[in-house]
Amino acid sequence: MSKKIEVCLTPALIDLYDIEKSIVVVIDILRATSSITYGIENGATAIIPVANVEDCLNYSNKGYLLAAERNGEVVAGYDFGNSPFSYTQEKVGGKTVVLTTTNGTKALHLAHKRAAQVVIGSFLNLDSLCEYLESQTHNVLLLCAGWKDQFNLEDTLFAGAVVNKLRKGFEHFDDSSVAAEDLYLLAKDNLRGYLHKSSHSHRLAQLNIEEDVVFCLQLNICKAIPVLEGESLVALKR
Repeated sequence: MSKKIEVCLTPALIDLYDIEKSIVVVIDILRATSSITYGIENGATAIIPVANVEDCLNYSNKGYLLAAERNGEVVAGYDFGNSPFSYTQEKVGGKTVVLTTTNGTKALHLAHKRAAQVVIGSFLNLDSLCEYLESQTHNVLLLCAGWKDQFNLEDTLFAGAVVNKLRKGFEHFDDSSVAAEDLYLLAKDNLRGYLHKSSHSHRLAQLNIEEDVVFCLQLNICKAIPVLEGESLVALKR
């Protein structure tokens, strides 16, 4: 059976795709899905994505770590935001994190409504993710979280990296997959250099978190694939 792979360049376009029988890979490279991957790799029991900052408060005083980010910054009064350096084994090992972010958690909720399965993708777990997708019989939709429903470069580059790795195992590609792969091939030898052009890179630079950007562009330092089970992201069991 031939499998298809598609790239949805922004959550605003997700209703155009039939995903009821697809694995949807949610991508928010800077920084939500990178931090989620790193947190699950480092032994977080679960990460619960919620849509709104206010939703986090429902989990207060219950033993959860509360993480909230808006416009790249930690929301005042919360344990941390979505910097990968907050998701170390020392901080999240054996804990459950409740997380809301500007773009990534919104994309997760949209995918969760209809997809056969929702998993998390990042450069940190690129090979592990691609091996899993290749082993499955489902079609794949790569859902770029973008920036406030607009296209962004970093998520599209990662989608292109996945397309490039999966080209032999899938037969049908849409034009956004072709464009994403072309962008990735243009940028792959110096991802950070290429992303200096991106708007979100400039936003994060103003917040002095260049270390986060560099960290999120590392390849294959994680084996974990976070998967959405019910309302929680947990480690995929293979």
